[in-house]
Amino acid sequence: MKLKVWFLETRPNFLLLSVVLAFLGNSIAWYNGFFNLGLALLAGFGLILTHISVNVLNDYFDYRSGVDLATKRTPFSGGSGILPARLLTPGEVLWFGIISLIPAIAIGVYFTVTKGLPLLPLLLVAVLCIIIYTPYILKMPWPEWVAGLGLGILPVLGTYFAQTGYYSVPALIASVPSGILVHNLLLLNEFPDAKADLVANRKTLPIILGSSGASIIYSTLTLLVYVWIIGAVIARAMPVYSLIALLTLPLAVKAIGGARKSHDVSKLMPAMASNVLMILLTQLLLGIGYILSGLFAS
Repeated sequence: MKLKVWFLETRPNFLLLSVVLAFLGNSIAWYNGFFNLGLALLAGFGLILTHISVNVLNDYFDYRSGVDLATKRTPFSGGSGILPARLLTPGEVLWFGIISLIPAIAIGVYFTVTKGLPLLPLLLVAVLCIIIYTPYILKMPWPEWVAGLGLGILPVLGTYFAQTGYYSVPALIASVPSGILVHNLLLLNEFPDAKADLVANRKTLPIILGSSGASIIYSTLTLLVYVWIIGAVIARAMPVYSLIALLTLPLAVKAIGGARKSHDVSKLMPAMASNVLMILLTQLLLGIGYILSGLFAS
């Protein structure tokens, strides 16, 4: 029973994001002629451990701030519910988050030593984002960009670097949709938590702009993802088969429609589900697009 509780504390359904991010970063590297299965698995494992640490530490700080006690949980927001149910103690959750991060850091050190020092700044920024995000950054206006950077752009670039040993402008361009999508994953999931987040003096976009203003930001950025992909393909910064990611546009339209009517829970919940599917599938299809482009170009 206790093992199941620890597992649920990781919020395993959200960890699919790390799998997709690792897949995308490795697909870009493969397209550029670099791929080692062992390195891919090691980097992916490190990314999952990092994501576990993010989820667990977020749960801890949410509980200590009182947010978890004020929020109404949904399948997409409101934390794991483990601490309010007293299935684990705050101390256990804090140590779980710290212990999860230690082997992830060790994996990062390994890649820094074997692949090169340019990876170090990326890792330091990622660790800093994890540590200060909930207690500090969430109390600054527009904190969502940090999630887009730390759980979007940096993982794609990091897994790419783990294969290639260098960064590239095309890889950075390909990582931008991930940054926007993860930003919006957090943003839409914050709508039901706006009142509870006020308890901890947070300044998320739904709080500082209101639901209407935040929905405009969400909608604009969601559409920007598709414009970015099309523009990058036209500029030949991304391969043509990346355009298969546009297949998720109907999910995006559904999510935008629900975000614009976020006051209606019956509209918001399906929108949040569409948002998650759109975010995962868009990045998955981008990775497949790179693989297809590599196969048909050879």
